[in-house]
Amino acid sequence: MLEHGWPALYALFVWWFSTGVVIYLDGLPVRTFRWSMLGATVVLGLGFYGLAASRTDPSIWGAYVAFTSGLAIWAWLEMSFYMGWVTGPRRHPCEPGCRGWRHFGHAILCSLYHELAILVAAAVVIALTWGAANPIGAWTFLVLWWMHQSARINVFLGVPNLSEEFVPDHLPFLRSFLNRQPMNLLFPVSVTVSSVIATYLVEAAIAAEATPFEAAGLTFVATLMVLAILEHWFLVVPLPSAKLWHWSLASRSAEPGSNEAAATDGRGDDLDHTAAAAGGLITLPAGRSERRPAALDDQSQAAAGASTVVLQRGLTRTWRQA
Repeated sequence: MLEHGWPALYALFVWWFSTGVVIYLDGLPVRTFRWSMLGATVVLGLGFYGLAASRTDPSIWGAYVAFTSGLAIWAWLEMSFYMGWVTGPRRHPCEPGCRGWRHFGHAILCSLYHELAILVAAAVVIALTWGAANPIGAWTFLVLWWMHQSARINVFLGVPNLSEEFVPDHLPFLRSFLNRQPMNLLFPVSVTVSSVIATYLVEAAIAAEATPFEAAGLTFVATLMVLAILEHWFLVVPLPSAKLWHWSLASRSAEPGSNEAAATDGRGDDLDHTAAAAGGLITLPAGRSERRPAALDDQSQAAAGASTVVLQRGLTRTWRQA
């Protein structure tokens, strides 16, 4: 039992903790992002090295190294996106009413470079482990990729729980691609496919003929797939899932205003979108929302005040003439 229990607990902890670390670092002031990315790039290099070193090691230790290496590579990809370093050519939100394939195309442009980086990383991971005795790192990466793509498309199509509090303040345009709907047609397909794969992996991991390496490695991958299913259900079931990483949001309140999108993106460069300044949320059709510039509120109030004064003067003049 321990040959499955310890790998499952390790996968669960590393998945939870690494996700929290990325969220925490992403909430720090933008001036820290360069150092965070420098550290993440070192981890990325160690991840590729770990894959290369463990590819011929079909042992329990080799399974742990390969699994951790796959996660390390994926962590760099996620951090580089949410810190604004590798996103896409589009950095402004969709206008209200944007729908269909046009809206989908805008969503792709917002993360195009990120998706291309995933393809490049996947090619390197597969090349390092192709035909090797230890493919656990590649399987780990592919499951994480599946989790990423499926969850992102489901959120785009529409789910009840968007967890908007995890969207970085310096990437407010991402909120215009969040769609709050009771359900979408892809969701049951995603859950069903993931459940079938998870069942197969669990059966292979607990098979009597499985070696200790196969039991540990397949348990790692099966646990990730089960977590993928759980993450999908978090999108539709009203559970306080955000509390799992509530501790990681502490960095966002440490220095108010330090990550306003009006100032910079993740690299410290000016952004070209107008929904940058802090302000109230505007609820858009189909549940999409974006930041409303505070300046607009001030201008609206000033205009309303001026209109009131003009109207009062006009009524007074009319009354005197009468």
